[in-house]
Amino acid sequence: QVQLAESGGGLVQPGGSLRLACASSGIRFSISTMGWYRQAPGNQREWVADILSGGRTTYADSVKGRFTISRDNAKNMVYLQMNDLKVEETAVYYCNTVPPKGTWGQGTQVTVSL
Repeated sequence: QVQLAESGGGLVQPGGSLRLACASSGIRFSISTMGWYRQAPGNQREWVADILSGGRTTYADSVKGRFTISRDNAKNMVYLQMNDLKVEETAVYYCNTVPPKGTWGQGTQVTVSL
């Protein structure tokens, strides 16, 4: 069973930064594409970024140049460094494989506000 646990969210002012972490188990992490998703209240969950097993990264246009996804295969961890955060990016952030499968974790709340 795939299990995912996100952490690192919090309250930050516009223009601030946060680093999210995702611990995974129950998958062949080292050969899986991993991604970050986010969901604001009332909205669909949307894809934000992903990273292939070999390290190649892809980003949604809205976050290019500001977010960086990374992974540590030895630790089964994936990270998301978020810089210059915008109010519109307030959401619960989740990790999962790309495409997603299994159950979602609880996510971690990111609130960008004055």
